[in-house]
Amino acid sequence: MKRLKKGLVSMAVLTLALSLAACGQTPAASDSGKKEEKTAAQKEEKKANLVVAGVVFQEDQFMKLLSLGYQDAANAAGVKILTGNTGNDQGKETELINTYIGQKLDGIAIAPLNQDSSVAALKRADDKGVKVSVTNISLTNAPFIVGGYTSDNKNIGQVTGKEAARFIQEKLGGKAKIAVLQYKSQLPQQSTDRVNGFLEEVKKVNPDVQVVADQDAWLQDKAVSVVGDILTAHPDVNVIWAANEGGTIGAAMAVKNAGKSGKVYVFGTDASYQLIAMLKEKDNILQAIAGQDPYSMGYKAMELLIKGLKGEDVSANKGKTTSVDGILLSRSNPEGLAKFEADLNAKMSKSK
Repeated sequence: MKRLKKGLVSMAVLTLALSLAACGQTPAASDSGKKEEKTAAQKEEKKANLVVAGVVFQEDQFMKLLSLGYQDAANAAGVKILTGNTGNDQGKETELINTYIGQKLDGIAIAPLNQDSSVAALKRADDKGVKVSVTNISLTNAPFIVGGYTSDNKNIGQVTGKEAARFIQEKLGGKAKIAVLQYKSQLPQQSTDRVNGFLEEVKKVNPDVQVVADQDAWLQDKAVSVVGDILTAHPDVNVIWAANEGGTIGAAMAVKNAGKSGKVYVFGTDASYQLIAMLKEKDNILQAIAGQDPYSMGYKAMELLIKGLKGEDVSANKGKTTSVDGILLSRSNPEGLAKFEADLNAKMSKSK
């Protein structure tokens, strides 16, 4: 009987101990679950309260459209955006990036000033948890960027090259004496890429064309003077191509000044209001231009940045810069020209 009592007492004590142990574990498990829920809620709250910056480096039409792309992408994603401008100043660029780091922004979409010297400040931002996407440039060594979008300068040349090739074949019997205006002494690689793209496309279709003049003239006034001299030295020139806006405007003006409308035809680069107006003039001088697409660059770079910040898989873009094709605007397509101009007007009115 004593043994039975003893056994019953032991079982009771064991049962009580197990019950207490179980009770002691329940709050710990509960606390752990609550912590996980709190962490998940904090992550979701952070995603819902993202703050990013969109940075350009000057106030021209191109950069205004780039900035508008940043803003529209951020607004579409419901993300707060700050805008900045480095004013073509490397020191100010570094200072602005450091300010954003100090403000603990989540990300920066930026048009860096230099493919080499801009990298250090952007790397520091990434090290501090501020994610980075880039526009309008391919950085030399930046595997840390979320991704980026820029123009392909060879493609810019190819866009007008294809149109010029068609024009030369159809209007000039496949033969032309060409003068080239570029900016090789200013930006050698960029200028050379554009020239090569243009000439490759022209010569694919018209192997008998000849380049009789190739000079630097990227500013409008300089281009007027240079082209005037070319037309005097080479009166048989009938096609001129320019690698940038200033060269294109100056070339068209020089042809008009020389009284060679209908004899010399100009193809060029960039899509400003003045060049669009020249494409619509009745003098038939400027035939086509290749415009870049800064709005798409800005939109896509900001969209990619925000997707990464929200936890979407953007690893395929990491460290890479994707090219955005140029846009052809041609006298031969007035409907396309009108559509582009209307879209440009709508965007520029938003950027004011």
